[in-house]
Amino acid sequence: MNNQIKKTVKLKGHITSIALEKEFWNELNKIALKNSKSMDRLLEEIDSLERLGSLASAVRVFILKKLKSESI
Repeated sequence: MNNQIKKTVKLKGHITSIALEKEFWNELNKIALKNSKSMDRLLEEIDSLERLGSLASAVRVFILKKLKSESI
């Protein structure tokens, strides 16, 4: 069973879609709220980071790193 949720976002003026599991959307929303940013703005920042692979993979890695850095 696939629990991914697909959302349409605007990145640098372009519409794109990204599919993430519900848990990742929840964490991404918490990070955005904590940093007083919109979801689109946070995704733009993640998209601008040097990355290999898809935006969805970059988002998952970003969230993992963020959670690990906060638990230290």
